[in-house]
Amino acid sequence: MKDLKFSFIVPVFNRPAELEKLLESLSLVQYKDGFEVVVIEDGSTVASDVVCSRFRESVNINYLSKQNTGPGDSRNYGMQRASGNYFIILDSDCIVPKDYLQKVHAHLEREFVECYGGPDAAHESFTNLQKAINYSMTSTLTTGGIRGGNETTGKFQPRSFNMGLSRKAFEASGGFRTIHPGEDPDLTMRLWNLGFETALFADAFVYHERRISWKLFYKQVNKFGKVRVILNKWHPGSRKITYWFPSLFLIYVFVAIVFAILGVPLLLLPLALYGSLILVGSSLDNGFVVGVMSIIAVLIQFTGYGLGFLNSYIQIGILKNEERDAFPYLFFE
Repeated sequence: MKDLKFSFIVPVFNRPAELEKLLESLSLVQYKDGFEVVVIEDGSTVASDVVCSRFRESVNINYLSKQNTGPGDSRNYGMQRASGNYFIILDSDCIVPKDYLQKVHAHLEREFVECYGGPDAAHESFTNLQKAINYSMTSTLTTGGIRGGNETTGKFQPRSFNMGLSRKAFEASGGFRTIHPGEDPDLTMRLWNLGFETALFADAFVYHERRISWKLFYKQVNKFGKVRVILNKWHPGSRKITYWFPSLFLIYVFVAIVFAILGVPLLLLPLALYGSLILVGSSLDNGFVVGVMSIIAVLIQFTGYGLGFLNSYIQIGILKNEERDAFPYLFFE
C-alpha cells in the first residue's frame, strides 16, 4: 500500500467540453500523495489538447493522441504509458467527488483487490432526462443493482465508467479486447479465470453525466442486449436466466395487450403495479416529473435490450453465425 500510485485513465472522442468538467472535478480531488491523469485522444476531429493545457498547473496530465481504435484499446494504450501502478478508468462524461480517492485508498488499505468497481450517481445539476435514465440504469427494480447499486449481487462486475485495475492485473490479462460495449464485463470474467478478485466499492461513486437522448439511449441498450449473448458464448459459465428478463418482459407485455383487447385485462395489473413502483421509487429520489420520465426510460431500456438480446440469440445461438459477421459494428478491428 505504501507504494500505491494512482493513474486515472480517460479515453475521449470529440468531447472536449465534457472532459473539461471531468478535469475540473479532478483538480479538486483531495489526496495527499498526488495522482496522474492520462487523457487518450482516440482519433478525435475535435481535439481536447487546449482543454488539457488549461489544467496543467492544477492536475498532473499526460495527454496522448492516437488514431481511432475504440475505447478499450485506448484504455490499454493509456495504461501502457501511465506512470502509476494502479489505474482508475473513467468515462469522459463523469464528474469525480473530491473525496473519491480517499475512499478508494481506504478500501484498498482494508482489503486489497486487483480490480474494483464503483457505482454512478446523478448529480443535482443533471437534466430530468439524465436523472430518469440514471434511475433506469442503476435501480434495483430495473437492473438488480448490477451496476453498483447493490452489494448483494454476488461477484461484482466493474464497469469502465468507474473501474480500478492494478498494473499486475492489466499485464496478466492483456487489458480490454476490441468489443464495445461489453469490453468491461469481458475483462472482469477473464480476470476471474486468472484468479484475480473483484470488489464493489459502493461509496466510491462518480456522477455520470450521460450525453444522451431517448433515441441514443435505445441504441445503447440495444447494443447491450446484443453483446450479452456474445459474452455468454465467450464465457459460458456467466449465463444467467436474469439476462432473459427484458425479453420475457416484452413477450408478457405483448400477451397482456392481446388479452386486454380480447376483454381480459387482468394481465395488465402486474404491469401497472410495476410502473407504480418505478414512479414512487424515482419520485422519492428525483421528484414526480423524473418519476414519470423514469417509467418511459425503463420501457425503452427493456425494449431495446430485450429486442437486441433476442436478435443476437437468433443470429448467434440459433443460426450459429460468427459474432463479427453478424454484428461487425460492435468490434473495433
